[in-house]
Amino acid sequence: MNIENKVVVVTGGARGIGLALAKKFLLEKPKTIILVDLNFVDSELNNNEFVCKKCDVTDEDSINLLIDEINQKYGLIDIFCSNAGILSLGDEQASVEDWSRNWNLHVMSHALAAKKLIPDMLKRGTGYFVNTASAAGLLSHIDSITYSTTKHAAIGLAEWLAISYGKKGIGVSVLCPQAVETDMTKGRENEVSALDGMMKPEEVAIEVIKAIKNEDFLISPHDQVIGYFQNKANNYSRWIGGMQKLKERLNKN
Repeated sequence: MNIENKVVVVTGGARGIGLALAKKFLLEKPKTIILVDLNFVDSELNNNEFVCKKCDVTDEDSINLLIDEINQKYGLIDIFCSNAGILSLGDEQASVEDWSRNWNLHVMSHALAAKKLIPDMLKRGTGYFVNTASAAGLLSHIDSITYSTTKHAAIGLAEWLAISYGKKGIGVSVLCPQAVETDMTKGRENEVSALDGMMKPEEVAIEVIKAIKNEDFLISPHDQVIGYFQNKANNYSRWIGGMQKLKERLNKN
């Protein structure tokens, strides 16, 4: 998709990947970029080039009202980047509240945006979704049952949208990075997700822009992930065994 003169929305846009992505979008001369987040206080944001909107993207009424307001004030949304996310470590003893936070943000926020936007996009015959998942959704995060499970679901959701609407003018990309230098990963430089190094948000954003232009489904900024994913598909049991050994090794350190 050509980004020039498009209305772009980025959730989780106050910092990290979201803000880096918005800055890269600026170079493509869109019509408007709307950043969405729960809180813009202490954000890295320090210019007037973006429209900033507060919204809980896990609440259906709130996201519907936000999309209606954007459509009316700035024009119909062309590209929606559903990027908000959290990371909480833990095993099967995770609380129901933790499960709900992860599920609502990593899965339902994507679903609610699609539910609201797709009918109009179908009428126009054009539109684009970028859903941020994680390499943990292709592989796993051995230190977080909630993150790993919900990121798998996020990829499944993106796949379904691409299969159902890809031939009807609606593009879908799913972003699956490993560790990225954001607030989420501060103090976690030695965790398993960072074994292949941490990527800067600006590097990830470049790959997202490329994928939108080429209409590529999978965005994997870390080259190693595709190899790991292929190994998983080629011999699932062997891959599980390798992950078990990795977890044991890391737990000893």
